[in-house]
Parts: sequence; C-alpha cells; structure tokens
Amino acid sequence: MERTQYSIPLADNNTPAFRRAQWRMLFAAMFCYLFFYTGRQTFGFAIPGIQAEFGLSSAALGWISASMLWAYAIGQAINGNLADKFGGRRIMTTGAVLSCGANWIVSFASGFFSLIIPWAANGYLQALGWAPGSRLLSNWWGVSERGKVYGFYVFAAGCASILSYVTSVVVIEVFQLEWRWIFRLPVLLMLAGGILFFFVARERPEDLGFKPLENTGVANEEDKAQELAGDVEETSWQRYKAILKNVKLLIAAVSLGFQNAARYGLIIWVPVHFLGSNWKSGDAGIDPIWITVALPVGMAVGALTNGWVSDRLFGSKRYLAIILYMVLGAITSLWMWTLPTYSSVAIGALFLCGFFVYGPASSFWALCPDLAGAKRAGTATGVMNFASYLFAGLAEPLIGSVLDMTGNTSLIFMIVTIACACSAFVALFVRR
Repeated sequence: MERTQYSIPLADNNTPAFRRAQWRMLFAAMFCYLFFYTGRQTFGFAIPGIQAEFGLSSAALGWISASMLWAYAIGQAINGNLADKFGGRRIMTTGAVLSCGANWIVSFASGFFSLIIPWAANGYLQALGWAPGSRLLSNWWGVSERGKVYGFYVFAAGCASILSYVTSVVVIEVFQLEWRWIFRLPVLLMLAGGILFFFVARERPEDLGFKPLENTGVANEEDKAQELAGDVEETSWQRYKAILKNVKLLIAAVSLGFQNAARYGLIIWVPVHFLGSNWKSGDAGIDPIWITVALPVGMAVGALTNGWVSDRLFGSKRYLAIILYMVLGAITSLWMWTLPTYSSVAIGALFLCGFFVYGPASSFWALCPDLAGAKRAGTATGVMNFASYLFAGLAEPLIGSVLDMTGNTSLIFMIVTIACACSAFVALFVRR
C-alpha cells in the first residue's frame, strides 16, 4: 500500500497541538475498544437460555465457546499484519461493524450449528480490534511513554469486561428479555464506537500535518533499520519473517502465554469457585455480584498502573514491571488458595489477583513496538496475541480436568500461581 506524499512542510511534534492530537488518538482507541467485549464476553450470560431452548449439553456449549476462542487466536495472527498493510483505523472500524452483524446473526440461531458457525466467525472479526488499535497508537507515541499509553489502552479493555457484564445483566434482569437480546442490544455500543473511532482517529501524525516520530526505541538492529527506511514498504511475508526471527519478541510471547493462561484461569473458573450452585442468592450473606465484579475491576486498575511502573520506575524496561507483577500475582493467588471461599477478605484478595495477574498486559503490548518498531507493531501484536490465546486455550481443558478429578475448585489458584511463576521466569530473558 503506497503512502501518501506530503507537499507541504510538516509541523514540529514539540507543540501543544501535537500533544492534544496524541491524546485524542489514545482516547479514540480506548473508546472504541471499551465496547468490543460486548461482542464476545457475553456468551456465558446467554447459556441458561440457550440450554433451556435447545437442550444443548454443557460440553456442546463449551465447544461453541472454544470455537470463538480459537478463531480469535487465528485472527490475531492474521489481522495484525493487515493493520500494518492497510492501517489500524480502517481495520479496527471494520471489526466493530462486522462483529456487530455476526452477533445479530447468532441471535437468530436455531440449534448447535447455527450457533457455532457465526460465533466462530465472530471470534475472527473480534480479532480485528486489538492489534490494529495497537498499531495506530504505536505511530503516535514514542518508547518513553508507551507503558503509560498501553496501560490506558489495556485499562479500557478491563473496563470493557465490566461493561459486558453490566449490559448483559441489564438485558436479562432489568429489561427481562430473552437470551437472544444479549447478542442484539449491547453490541450496538460497539457499532457506535467503531464508527466514531473512524471519524476521529488518524493513522499517523503525518495525516494531520505533523512530523513522524523519531524516538522509536527499537531494540533489534535489523528492525531499527527498517523503521528508519522512510517510505520503503514491506510485503506481508517480509513482516512475518522479521517477527519470527525476533528472538526476544518470541520469548515475550511465551511469557505472555503463561500470563494469559493465568488470566483466563481466573475469568472462566473463579465464578465456579466463588458463586457455587446457589449463585442467585449467594452464600454466607455475600452478594455474588460483588464477587464477580471484583475481578475485572482489579484487572482494569492493575493494567493502568503497570504501564506507569514500567515507564517511571524502571525506565521503560518492561520485563522488570512484568516480573514484579507476575511474582506478586503468584503470591496473591497462593494466598487465595488458603482463604475461606465466602469472606470479605477473599473478595479483596480476588481484586488483588486480578490487579497483579492482568496488570502486565500493558507492558507486554508496549514491548511489541519497542522490540519490532512501529511499522511492524501490528504484526508483532498479532503474533504475540496468537500465542497468548493458544496458551489460554490449552490451559482451559487442563484446569477442567483437574477440577473433574479432584472436585476441589480451590486448586484453580494453585494452577494460576504456577502459570504466573512461569511467566515471570520466562520474562527474565526479555531484557533490553
């Protein structure tokens, strides 16, 4: 894809106008992604209604859910490169619009196959969001502030989890609508966010008359040479080849994989441990809503702080912030394993689990442009996210098997502890 040539002199970046433009791009990407989870994290709330109408087993519903997860992983590996080729602004908006349509198709399902096919397609379309948005941000923000920026971006993702929960509860409990409306109403927010993002965001500083960033912070010399090559355009194969040769990026992807396995171990299985069979009324006088919300709230706040820690305390050495939070996540999860299930202390500890386990995500995503350069940031983000969901998908059956064999749901936290420790250990080898 050819770059637009500019015949007029480009404005300097050290101006208040450029600073305002930077923040506008960040908030536009955050606003758009804030609604993306309404298109994929609402399935669990529809399960009771689907089972009642179609009589599907939990195993069958598990395969439907897994189809979306794996399609999302494959989409990440593909769509990050598309963002590098066609621009994150276009790809992210396309994902929001098409995912909204896929959700509506799911809402008209009449059985297993009419559920699994569009839901898997939706997984791929959802993957048009994260990496393209990251690609756009890497064009606008230099290495010294990327931890902070990705902290805000991941914070928006954490808030999206809360929003997907709240909107689903509103549909089912407040509006008293059937399960099909879970796939119709909340996703309208995603549609609006995607359209607004397209009109507000711009792909590069040059599109608004500013000079391109000079402080790319690329660690790999070969990638740095490409970053400074001006208008030289790479093919998709060249980008993938460069990313797969970037050893530190691949090591970071493995560390992220363990982190995401721990994250999904909490997201998927903690409700099984905390809410119990009597989740409608709760146990021991504790409202299950507070238990459910504590985890995504902790995750959102943790992601916001970790990016700041990596920039301010560790001088943009992301691996140190990752190791710190992963070690604390392992300790907190081990503490969770020792606590009684229904207690206010356990809820606070769950908040801290989410805080430390999900927090390093902001540093992981900042590593993509740090290690591969802004021009390859979309492909790098996609490859890393593919690895993260590959690990998460492999971990889920393992956790389920352990719980089936033992019947002890507290073992979730031991598995999360091990995953956090592995992530911290692998991150040691991502030193810059």
